[in-house]
Amino acid sequence: MSHYDAIVLGAGAAGLFCAATAGQRGKRVLLIDHNDEPGRKILISGGGRCNFTNLHTAPDRYLSANPHFAKSALSRYTPRDFVELVEAYGVAWHEKTLGQLFCDGSARQIVAMLVEECAKGGVELRYGVAAGEVEHRDGHFHLAGASAPALVIATGGPSIPKLGATSYAYDLARRFGLKVVQPRPALVPLTLAGEDVLFRELSGVSAEVVAKCGKAAFREAALFTHRGLSGPAILQVSSYWQRGEEVRIDFLPDAPRGWLIDAKRAQPRASLRRVLPLPERLSTTLAERLDLAAELGNLPDKALRSAEERLHDWRFHPNGSEGFAKAEVTAGGIDTAGLSSRTMEAAKVPGLYAIGEAVDVTGWLGGYNFQWAWASARAAGEAL
Repeated sequence: MSHYDAIVLGAGAAGLFCAATAGQRGKRVLLIDHNDEPGRKILISGGGRCNFTNLHTAPDRYLSANPHFAKSALSRYTPRDFVELVEAYGVAWHEKTLGQLFCDGSARQIVAMLVEECAKGGVELRYGVAAGEVEHRDGHFHLAGASAPALVIATGGPSIPKLGATSYAYDLARRFGLKVVQPRPALVPLTLAGEDVLFRELSGVSAEVVAKCGKAAFREAALFTHRGLSGPAILQVSSYWQRGEEVRIDFLPDAPRGWLIDAKRAQPRASLRRVLPLPERLSTTLAERLDLAAELGNLPDKALRSAEERLHDWRFHPNGSEGFAKAEVTAGGIDTAGLSSRTMEAAKVPGLYAIGEAVDVTGWLGGYNFQWAWASARAAGEAL
């Protein structure tokens, strides 16, 4: 039995950064992962370029049963802090849109950086090792032939199981009496059925829209797929969507009220599908669904006002999502009510910590979840 100051389970973004932080503080740290290489989700993120943070990070861009929980960690480790680390390693980066920062090169640069940070802290890395049964006795956690007074759960959620993701974090948390907020797929494409099936024929068509679900609204691209709806705007609202709810789309967010009446006056011989400033296939489908095939000059103003209202507030009724297999992250997770917002330590189990995606804190699309990984990892790493 080998003894350590801390054992970190999961060599993803949060686990690597937490282990490195603690190791560089002089702690003897063991990092274990059941995969045979570190950072598998990092490697595929951002199209292989890793959207490693977002400049606009703020607590209100995270979902949690306790919306205040993330404030402490996020305030103490900011996007600028992580950018400074990235730049210290000579990793070139650029801002894409909406504060999203990407590597100019490859996501492998971020993984290599984190592994090197672990090396600087003397962290022992073990890959291809299943944690197995965890025992807690005499103030120490015992697993995989090792023991330590501190154990960090950083194994993420079940999203993208093909990369080895599982619900292990939740099983372990429950084993120690922690509650789990029902996990569900987030940042995930939505599926359509019933009267909405027609829109699946538009697979490959995208348009900039405002997508809404409840009070949440996002202006980005929506993409029609062979199964339903995707694209950044849809992925964003999917985190707020609950089964049975509708998703509302404003197809013309820049069009002023009354624009269709004005179009009738200016182009009375034109059809609705011709004046819609949208991709042709989408315009044709919307005009067909509105049953307005005649020339605008032959349509009453009342019908045009009604059409305008629908185009600004089109209601879709998703019958589900594409599930954890296609979800970028998991919403829900280990209940923050049982954790310290300052250290990520379990209140009732001294020495047990939970960080990153395993916890019930889920960010918007665009680097927010990586920033939560860095911030929560740093909080735990400094407390170990």
